[in-house]
Amino acid sequence: MLKDNNITKVKLFDSDAWVVKHFAGTGIEVMLGIPNLHLASLADRYKHAQEWVKANLTRHLYEGGVDIKYVAVGNEPFLKAYNGSNLQTTYPALWNIQKAINEAGHGDKIKATIPQNADVYDSGTKGPSAGDFRPDIRATMKQIVQFLRDNNAPFVVNIYPFLSLSLNPDFPIEFAFFSGGAKPVQDGQITYDNVLDANLDTLVWSLRRANCGNVPIIVGEIGWPTDGDKYATVDLAKKFYDGFLKKISKSKGTPLYKEEIEYYLFGLTDENMKSIAPGDFERNWGIYRYDGQPKFPMDFAGISKMPVGAKNVKYLEKKWCVYASNGETPDQIAASMEYACTHGDCTALNYGGPCSKLDNSTKISYAYNMLFQMMYQDVETCDFGGLAKIVTRNASVGNCLFPIALDTDWAWRVGTDVTFSFVLACFVSLLLL
Repeated sequence: MLKDNNITKVKLFDSDAWVVKHFAGTGIEVMLGIPNLHLASLADRYKHAQEWVKANLTRHLYEGGVDIKYVAVGNEPFLKAYNGSNLQTTYPALWNIQKAINEAGHGDKIKATIPQNADVYDSGTKGPSAGDFRPDIRATMKQIVQFLRDNNAPFVVNIYPFLSLSLNPDFPIEFAFFSGGAKPVQDGQITYDNVLDANLDTLVWSLRRANCGNVPIIVGEIGWPTDGDKYATVDLAKKFYDGFLKKISKSKGTPLYKEEIEYYLFGLTDENMKSIAPGDFERNWGIYRYDGQPKFPMDFAGISKMPVGAKNVKYLEKKWCVYASNGETPDQIAASMEYACTHGDCTALNYGGPCSKLDNSTKISYAYNMLFQMMYQDVETCDFGGLAKIVTRNASVGNCLFPIALDTDWAWRVGTDVTFSFVLACFVSLLLL
C-alpha cells in the first residue's frame, strides 16, 4: 500500500526487527522509534545504547537493506502530563544513542533526535516573536537543541491544529485550516492566517533564543482525526488535508523559516487499542481504516482522488456477534455492556460517533461484535450469559460499520489486524499519489 501511493518515508514508533526488516530493498526511508519506557535504561549505561544500536539498527544496514536516516529517542517525553518523569533521562539517552551510532560507523548518515510535542515552547498571548522553551524544561531543552546543532540533527516537532481547536472553546475555527477565512493575527510586521505557521515560527524564535537558529525543523506528526469529537469528522479532515497539502506544495516554509519543511502525516491507519485518555479521537487519526481502506479523497497537486487502498486483504469469516434478547434484566445488560466496552472498543457509540444514533439493541450488538472480532471471532466471546448469538448477515447499519477481523495468519504476516495497527506516520510528498 505504501509503494502504491509512492510514500517514500515513514516514521515508526518502535524498532521491532520483524517489522523493520520488511522495509529492506523497498526504497522507503525509515525513522526508527525508541519508546519512552526505554529512556531510563539507555541513559543509565552506555552499554545499553550500544546493544540497542546493534540489535535494532546495524543489523538492517547492509547492501540492499533498510534505509534508516533517523532514530527518534522517545516520543514527546516532556509532555506536561508526564510531570517531569523523563526530564533526567531523555538527554543522556539521546547522547548515548548518537555516540553508539557514531561508534558503529554510521554517524555521518544516521542522526538521533527527539520528537517533541509543541507544548515544549510557548509565547503566551504575545505572538510567535515572544517564543521560548517552557521555563520548567528550558535548561534541558537548550542542552538538547545545542546537541542537535552540533550533530547536524533536526528538531522534530509534533503539531496538531485539531487539538488547538478541540481543547480551546475560544479558538477561532478557521485558524486551524488553510482556507483563508481566518481573522489574521499580527505579530510585528508579520501576519499569520493559520495556527501551523504561527506555531512553527514560535519554535523558530525559541531555537534562536537558544543560539540554535540554524537547526533544521521536521514536523514529525500532523493530521486530523475522523471520529471521537465534534470536530473530528471526515468532512473537516478532508478540509484540513486539502488546505494543508495545497499549502506545502508551494515549498515556502513559514514567514520566518524559509526552507522547505518535511511533514509526516499522522497516521496511516486507525488504532482501536490506543489509549483514549486524551479523548476518543485518539483511535481515529488514520487516513485509512483499520483494514487499509481509505476514508476520503485527498487533494495532491490539484488532483483530488482516493488514496490507493490495501489490496488482497484477507478477512475472517463473514460472521457477526449480535444481541439476542432472552428475558434479561437491565443490570445484566449493563454488566455485559461494561465488559464488552472495557475489553473491546465502543468509542463509535459515544456522542457524535458514527454509531451514536443506533437504537439501544443495536448499540448492544455493536459492543458485542467489537469484542467478538477483536478476539478473532472466538465463539466463546459471543455468549454474554446467553444474551448473544452469531449471525451471518451483515449487522452494519448506515454509516455504522460492524467490522470483521482480519485473518489472523495473514495479519501477522503483514503486521496489522483489527486489534492493533501498523503504527506509522507517512512522509508527505507531492509524488504521494
